[in-house]
Amino acid sequence: MSNKRFENQVAVVTGAGRGIGEAIAKRLAAEGAKIAVVSRTEANSAKVAEAINALAPDTAKPYAVDVADFDAVQKAGDQILADFGRCDILVNNAGITRDTLAMRMSSEDWDLVLQTNLKGAFNFTRAVLRAMVKQRSGRIINISSVSGLMGLAGQANYAASKAGLIGMTKSIAREIASRGITVNVVAPGFIETDMTSVLNEEIRKGALAQIPVSRFGSVDDIASAVSFLSSAEAGYISGQVLAVDGGMSM
Repeated sequence: MSNKRFENQVAVVTGAGRGIGEAIAKRLAAEGAKIAVVSRTEANSAKVAEAINALAPDTAKPYAVDVADFDAVQKAGDQILADFGRCDILVNNAGITRDTLAMRMSSEDWDLVLQTNLKGAFNFTRAVLRAMVKQRSGRIINISSVSGLMGLAGQANYAASKAGLIGMTKSIAREIASRGITVNVVAPGFIETDMTSVLNEEIRKGALAQIPVSRFGSVDDIASAVSFLSSAEAGYISGQVLAVDGGMSM
């Protein structure tokens, strides 16, 4: 298999400024795709785009946008399509957490997580869908979470947003399947990132005890799953949830 399986394709990756999103952007670039690196902060998107371009010149462009802002995302989508001419792969990875027990959770923390994690994915899907339908091809991969499959204490807002992504994925998959576009979900388990590095030892031990393969995942585990679902080999897979969680949710 050629390691340039995404040659002449354009991938848009949100939340690509660090962690899982950064790993996905770099993996797709290494396999030949041109990359729209989307992050909320200009510094992060520029840093990742520069790292990609250092290995493959003129491959990546940075875009700073808050995915929760519908109008800003439509504008960014138009800019990406103007810059690259097409969009073949969209990875909706941008996400935040505001964890606390439901009885203490503020309305603001509920809204912020739902708007970023769920509405943000809709916003970007809406921004590129017409172009994909026109070219009669495309791959959309939404990054959910083990939390959206089984619920985790202290994550009512996050779990709701990630479960919502699964329902949205299945609906949109049905709407556009006849146009040669697939829509799938990757649901990571406990992955070593900035987001999880702040957890204390007790929580980490408790999480590890729930993972049958007895290790935390890496960002590359997720990038591999996204790369597969973005490929021609996955052309007959749509509306599915691929849990990359070491067996945690089975």
